[in-house]
Amino acid sequence: MIVSTKILFEHAYGKYALGAYNINNAEQTMGLFQGAIDSQAPFIIQISKGARKYTNKLMLEDIIRAADTIFPDALFAVHLDHGDEETAHECIDSGFYSSVMIDASHDPFEENVAITRRVSDHAHSKGISVEAELGMLGGVEEDIKIDEKNALLTDPEEAKEFIAQSGADCLACAIGTSHGAYKFSGGQGLHFDRIRAIQAAIPGVPLVMHGSSSVPQDEVARINAAGGKLKEGAKGVDPEQYLPAAKLGVCKVNIDTDGRLVWTRVHREFFRDHPEEFDFRPPGKIFIAEYAKFIASRNRYLGSEGQLAGATEHAKKALAAAK
Repeated sequence: MIVSTKILFEHAYGKYALGAYNINNAEQTMGLFQGAIDSQAPFIIQISKGARKYTNKLMLEDIIRAADTIFPDALFAVHLDHGDEETAHECIDSGFYSSVMIDASHDPFEENVAITRRVSDHAHSKGISVEAELGMLGGVEEDIKIDEKNALLTDPEEAKEFIAQSGADCLACAIGTSHGAYKFSGGQGLHFDRIRAIQAAIPGVPLVMHGSSSVPQDEVARINAAGGKLKEGAKGVDPEQYLPAAKLGVCKVNIDTDGRLVWTRVHREFFRDHPEEFDFRPPGKIFIAEYAKFIASRNRYLGSEGQLAGATEHAKKALAAAK
């Protein structure tokens, strides 16, 4: 069942976080839904601008509709990840998305507010939630690259002013995470003091963690052993930090890179071990199963494991009350 992120956040706030997982094809979608059902967790599907161009937005939407039929007990929202203003408006008008992210964090504060305000007004007129971003994460996200030295943590007082002026429903904060597979290499991690300060400044507003993959070193090692040349030693977010952050109002945790590592590991190992093969379906089936296990493992860290029944009951009551 597709519901709004607002409904999911109401149930999760202060207790657990929802995994927000990017999809690009049918195999990722099947693994994601199976892993969510196996762990009995609500979740968020994310579609990026790149995914909309890669598979075609209509194909992805129909894949999700099919998965909703195949897995009737699943509870999830559909979210535009890192949209520009044009894409955000297009997704709002499509009638398919539960929420959209407008990412104007690279613009000056006043321009970020103005762009987000326009998107918020349009989205709210259609009952759709808006995620915005304040602060700048390091790393690579789609076609945007920010050097680690230029990354800026979100200022709590600016966050308060931004939410008041922009109309955004939830806020993606720069709190020590980093986009992409080549993350910080030192001892950096989440800045819990900054998360607490932001929550105090905007109490009750759901916070979002971008760039929250952990980059498991065993995955990197296996990929390289199967012929890959990934940089070793890159560090992501320790999954043990997900739930403590959730207790401080982080309701949505974006995890994309780790899933790509699982895909790469499965396919490199399969074709290394079966050089005579050319059929992509056998490794595809393996990936679905492996990705489902990965999703279930992350939902355990997020605290969303076992929350499906309660979240579904909350969603049904909220939908009934809105009629």
